[in-house]
Amino acid sequence: MPSWLTPDHLPGWAVPALLLVMAGLALALGVLLWQRGLLLRSLARQRGARTGAAAVRGLLAGDRVAQALDAAVDRCDREAGTLCLLLINLDHLQAVNDGYGHLQADLLIAEAAGRLQQLAGPDAQLARLGGVEFLLMVHTDLADACDLADTVCQALARPYPVAGRADVTLSCSIGLAAYPAHGARPRLVGHAAVAMRQVQHAGGGDYMVFDPKMAVDQREQAELLADLRQAVVRGQLELVYQPKVDARSLQITAAEALLRWHHPKRGMVSPALFIPLAERHGLIGAIGNWVIDDATRQAAAWRALGLRMRVAINISAYQMRQDDLVDRLEAALARHNLQPGRFTCEITESVAMEDTQVTQRSFERLRRAGLHVSIDDFGVGQASLSYLRRLPAAELKIDASFVQDLGTSDDARAIVDAVVKLAHALGLRVVAEGVETARQRDLLVQLGCDELQGFLFAKPMHAAQLAVWAQLADERPPPQAVDFRDSLFLDTQPAEA
Repeated sequence: MPSWLTPDHLPGWAVPALLLVMAGLALALGVLLWQRGLLLRSLARQRGARTGAAAVRGLLAGDRVAQALDAAVDRCDREAGTLCLLLINLDHLQAVNDGYGHLQADLLIAEAAGRLQQLAGPDAQLARLGGVEFLLMVHTDLADACDLADTVCQALARPYPVAGRADVTLSCSIGLAAYPAHGARPRLVGHAAVAMRQVQHAGGGDYMVFDPKMAVDQREQAELLADLRQAVVRGQLELVYQPKVDARSLQITAAEALLRWHHPKRGMVSPALFIPLAERHGLIGAIGNWVIDDATRQAAAWRALGLRMRVAINISAYQMRQDDLVDRLEAALARHNLQPGRFTCEITESVAMEDTQVTQRSFERLRRAGLHVSIDDFGVGQASLSYLRRLPAAELKIDASFVQDLGTSDDARAIVDAVVKLAHALGLRVVAEGVETARQRDLLVQLGCDELQGFLFAKPMHAAQLAVWAQLADERPPPQAVDFRDSLFLDTQPAEA
């Protein structure tokens, strides 16, 4: 030690001060060490929570999963038995992450793993594949595996304590695949995953057994999606038109545009197949824009021929949620010099009842633009009368399911009668779709429907065919003898010379 630091060479006040500084440094070092210990313990708890399902509870993980699956398949081959895989996904765990944090979500996963292990039994093996997925391997037949899957769904649905303050409930989606019935070892987990995704798409909280058709559907949908992305550019989409007729005069009042896809290899692809695909993968916007433009173009072409009818298109939920929907409609109408009131937007009851700000803004803008709005598939949703009064609709379309049962069901007739009276009380016209028999037509006329649409009058047809069909109306016997109802479209008639 330097001589100047010895007590003999320091002033009297310096020694206490030096001791105080050294005590302060020691205290600071102690605080740092304490905080470091807290941090290390916290990290250890988090690591324990994240790896607890695999390490603490003895679940398989990593390479051990593949090894265990290989051994289980080998055992089946030796014993001529059955191996069932249950791929289990915890549904909607993100809500726990968002509400309580990752640590609590990890603890919940560990609790779920414990419940699974209790159900697995000594002859089963449980693995965590990562995230919120578990794989349960059971040597049993498929019927018993389904019973186990049902038990797992119930066990994982029991409440979980979170942060000592609340109970959280979860559901799970389970896909089952059996060896050897559902394929060789390399495909088993993939097939279970396909079945699990089917459950997720249906809302979760259930189980499903793999069906070979599921794998085919997956491949077909992937191929169909790739082709659908090019369908607009390659001119494979087409609109066909089905007339609507006045219920009493049977004169044509409008035509509904229906979308068709002419696939170069598959032929005509049903819209029931490709429209949901377009909605799930973000293609419905581009397709909807094409429909708006082509329908307005065709309406202008018909008007040039002297055919005066309102043209209707279907508006999807996706389009109703777009702020620029009405802008695009108005631009297309202006481009083809059409009046908004001669163009109908058909919106399903379920979409119309969406009480979202964007949807309500779209309705308000449709009203201000003067577009003719129709509530489609009415009767199958949960329409509120007070809400219906506020919608800028001009007509209701009764769902075809009620029309089909008119001749045999008193309930169906009562429902249609109630809908017609309700609509007329609100100042709305009523269209019945799916009319296929004269009996249905007569009952709908008696009940007071304003317009009818269905195969009894005409099937959907190409635009050129509809023009010829309409122009030859006088040559057809009733009930197909139809004509244009000029009184509805006086403002679209050509000016007199």
